[in-house]
Amino acid sequence: MTTKTSKEVRLGATGPTVSRIGLGAMGMSGMYGAADDAESTATIHAALDSGVDLIDTGDFYGAGHNEMLIGRAIAERRREDVVLSVKFGALRGPGGTWGGVDNRPEALRNFLGYSLQRLGVDYVDIYRPARLDPNVPIEDTVGAIADLIEAGYVRHIGLSEVGVETIRRAAAVHPISDLQIEYSLISRGIEAEILPVCRELGIGITAYGVLSRGLLSDSIRPGTTFDANDFRAHSPRFQGENLDRNLELVRALGEIATRKGVSVAQLAIAWTLTRGNDIVPVIGARRRTRWAETMGALNISLSDNELSAIESAVPADRVAGERYATAQMAMLDSER
Repeated sequence: MTTKTSKEVRLGATGPTVSRIGLGAMGMSGMYGAADDAESTATIHAALDSGVDLIDTGDFYGAGHNEMLIGRAIAERRREDVVLSVKFGALRGPGGTWGGVDNRPEALRNFLGYSLQRLGVDYVDIYRPARLDPNVPIEDTVGAIADLIEAGYVRHIGLSEVGVETIRRAAAVHPISDLQIEYSLISRGIEAEILPVCRELGIGITAYGVLSRGLLSDSIRPGTTFDANDFRAHSPRFQGENLDRNLELVRALGEIATRKGVSVAQLAIAWTLTRGNDIVPVIGARRRTRWAETMGALNISLSDNELSAIESAVPADRVAGERYATAQMAMLDSER
């Protein structure tokens, strides 16, 4: 039996009603080192049992492994109790090689057919290109997804990591439920232009990277090394002096968390929750203990003084290193 403990919000002006936080499943398919399918499945069940219905995935996570994992985990749940957000378009080869992005209408129809099969469902709730394809007008991509909505295979259209011009062009073709983009205490770039435009157009934000891939938690220490297949092994923020400088910010945040009687991760999530009900944090837990910690953040209230102290402890302009490696940053329409 599902116990509703996470209040619900509307995702944008036209999107679905979702839980106040969502579960990001990417880490369950090896992006941060080895993961355990049994524990991942138990974590998905724990999230659903806690009243969280939004689950985010990508058809390229683990070359389809992530969707199959989720499909098995939700097989015995009522379809209407799960809001599936699926990204498409990233091309991966054997061994995880990168092949660019393909957002052509004929390609995305193909991708969706495979996703439905792997997830074991007959529709997805939100379908979104993972990155902007420079060779395909966003109008063509959004129009093709709109056709899939008409056919009953998709319910809503989302975007991911795109800038204001692309957002406006996409919204002119079809209502957009939400923009999925990195947003956290140390990744606040959307506040200047992207967030105001989304609010103007009635587009919600599903914020990923809220814990900055574990940096805003108790899991990273000075000198920490990462497996070669771990995203963080190639992320500038986790390298050498950058990591040391960033951990100083985390240490300062930790002092506030200690006084508050909460964990650093809970404080980082709670801060994001104060940014507005149109911002839904998607937290990448892959163990039940981490999910229980995540849920605890929903019960944290922060005063204006505490918010000021948090933001003074972690000034966005003192973060060391870009959020992606150079080649990946170049692919982000949101950073142009």
